Amino acid sequence: MLLKKYPLSIIICCFVFFASCKSHLHPDKKIFHYNEQTGIASLDPAFAKNQSIMWAIHQLYNTLVEVDEHMHLKPLLAKSWDISGDNLTFTFHLRTDVYFNDDAAFINGKGRLLNAQDVVYSFGRIIDKDVASPGAWIFNSRVDTAIAFAAINDSTFQLKLARPFQPILGILSMQYCSIVAKEAVEKYGADFRRHPVGTGPFILVAWEEGLAVVLKKNTHYFERDSNGTALPYIDGIKISFYNSKATEFLEFQQGRLDFINDIEASFKDEILTKTGNLKKEWQGKLLLQKNPYLNTEYLGILVDDKNELVKNSPLRLQKIRQAINYGFDRRKMMLYLRNSIGTAAESGFVPAGLPSFDSVKVKGYHYDPNKAKRLLAEAGYPDGNGLPIIKLLTIPVYADLAGYIANELQQVGIKVQVEAIQKSLLLEQTSKSQALFFRGSWIADYPDAENFLSVFYGKNPAPPNYTRYKNGLYDELYEKAIAEKNDIMRYNLYQQMDKMIVNDAPVVPLWYDMAIHLVHTNILNFEPNGLNLLELRRVKIEKK
Repeated sequence: MLLKKYPLSIIICCFVFFASCKSHLHPDKKIFHYNEQTGIASLDPAFAKNQSIMWAIHQLYNTLVEVDEHMHLKPLLAKSWDISGDNLTFTFHLRTDVYFNDDAAFINGKGRLLNAQDVVYSFGRIIDKDVASPGAWIFNSRVDTAIAFAAINDSTFQLKLARPFQPILGILSMQYCSIVAKEAVEKYGADFRRHPVGTGPFILVAWEEGLAVVLKKNTHYFERDSNGTALPYIDGIKISFYNSKATEFLEFQQGRLDFINDIEASFKDEILTKTGNLKKEWQGKLLLQKNPYLNTEYLGILVDDKNELVKNSPLRLQKIRQAINYGFDRRKMMLYLRNSIGTAAESGFVPAGLPSFDSVKVKGYHYDPNKAKRLLAEAGYPDGNGLPIIKLLTIPVYADLAGYIANELQQVGIKVQVEAIQKSLLLEQTSKSQALFFRGSWIADYPDAENFLSVFYGKNPAPPNYTRYKNGLYDELYEKAIAEKNDIMRYNLYQQMDKMIVNDAPVVPLWYDMAIHLVHTNILNFEPNGLNLLELRRVKIEKK
């Protein structure tokens, strides 16, 4: 719990115990170690706005539904749910065997049974202006303004929408929607960020800001495996906060960290071949995990013809935008600049890894310099003659990729000037529609293609519609899709929309990202997923 509530000697013992768990002092304890380079700002689910917080929250709390390894939704705190005929009311039937962990916030310090009123309270916090949760957008303009959340009885929760929005189920799997106890929030007030009280597989033991977080197994956790064995298998988790990737890698090499999320660019060539495999000297010593990650890296093009920047630019022409898409080799870029980490984006904007992704039905752009030149000529710029220089805004870490694309495009007659600026400035300019041609990325907030396709919905501002794309037919399909219950029919609508984006080319998809992990060989059942969410309930640790 909170460090200041415990004698220093106990805290020191706690950290010594977990820090030395791999030594001879505690050979029986199975503790999973990982590093969080950016630290952890809060353990309050209402503020689960980035990966470092989301990973920790996922260990401490549960949501009504969750995502499986195939990005399909499945029950968690909710056993099942029903959807009304008008698609506006979602009724969730809750488990009746889930308890909050023991805490002083409860009577006699004993954790109580979770109920539907806890769900009402937790979701209400997200949209409470006094809480100021960055996750308020997930319900804003989507839920009924009169009675959005209701407890029908202790085990039945009801959510009402303002209009049909089928992806709401995916939203409910987000860490923002973790269920908290009102007693704990009220007892700890502003300190609730450091004193989580959840129903999850692990419980906070100690948090020394800037040093480490220590979690222990929740011995009363409700989930069991197919053999009836209680989860989780491991005894605890230690999260360190080394802010240097070099230090993190050294700790990993020496066995003091169990895995590394992503590989620093400066280490990639040391560890990986150009084809994205482990080099011989690392084979057998480490495991390399690669898995589709729901993130599309792209170049965005402002297409609002009312904007002065667009009126005076050749990028207003569809054929110029298509020529750019055909004018560089994505596969070569991935091989030489990315060590094959990721998949060349030769389909639409929706990335590989989502259930609706289909590279056969949605064909994107491949490298075809002759076609690019032909499109340039048809647009009135044969061999690029008369075509003004186009400025591409990016951030320093992507300057080499932008330079590669610019060099390739020059070969077909499109002159691109790369300008690297700070990320904050690029975000400001794209939000204000002041960037004509810019580097961007879109990471899934929840596992539904709607999250990507909403980027082009004409009624959306920037963000998320940074290109200011507007197409009446597209908007009609979007509105039809979000109200469609049948998955297959909804996926078909998504694919039609994605094909429209390919044809109109307000973006230049670069690659579909990949989560990459380095894992020690004694870590078992450590499975990656498309959201790159840290899943430790079924992890086992073998002795080396």
